[in-house]
Amino acid sequence: MEIKKSIALVTGANRGLGQAYAQALLEAGAAKVYAASRDPSAITDPRLIPVRLDITNAAQVAAASVACRDVNLLINNAGIMRSTPLLAEGGEAALRDELEVNVLGLRAMIRAFAPVLAANGGGAMANMLSVVSWYVYPFNATYCASKAAALAVTEAARTELHRQGTLVVGVYAGFLDTDMAANVSGTKTPPRQVAERTLEGIRQGQHHVYADDHAVQLRHLVLTDPEGLAERMREAWEQGQGWRA
Repeated sequence: MEIKKSIALVTGANRGLGQAYAQALLEAGAAKVYAASRDPSAITDPRLIPVRLDITNAAQVAAASVACRDVNLLINNAGIMRSTPLLAEGGEAALRDELEVNVLGLRAMIRAFAPVLAANGGGAMANMLSVVSWYVYPFNATYCASKAAALAVTEAARTELHRQGTLVVGVYAGFLDTDMAANVSGTKTPPRQVAERTLEGIRQGQHHVYADDHAVQLRHLVLTDPEGLAERMREAWEQGQGWRA
């Protein structure tokens, strides 16, 4: 799918990776970019069309699918991370929050916009996942659970929307240099890199975009040495150390 002259909607577009997606789309020649945010006043670029959207709010999702009925490219970027181990105090609340946004909100957007994309020739959607879709980083286990579920949602959508000609892309990256990972040490990926690699993947019709070196390395480990990776995570947990790239 060509990005030039496309009509796109980006969720969580007010900052960080969502903002980078919106800017990359504009620079790639998109004809129109809807920038969705819970607070549309946070969208200040006059080239963008602000849309009020909390993806956990069914009424707002439905309204967005009507207001943005010309969309042929959906970037499902909105998400939250609570940085919580599974059995920590507050772990259940964190898991519920992350599932609500990262899984149920994602499903709601896919379901609402599937007919929109079909009406506009099939188009494409890109779902922002994570390397922890594939393995468990124990310091952030509830987020890992939500992203593993989001991967399953993405794979199911790819199957169900194949006949209508919609390209469904999963995007994988390590920690990004955004507010979400502000308290994480180690190497972080520039959001613009993720956005540009995602758009290139869409152009090429790829189902999976490995948006940084961390994703490439982790995918290799998951496929070739899953037990070794799990042991590294156990050792890090027992030593009380977060990930060091």
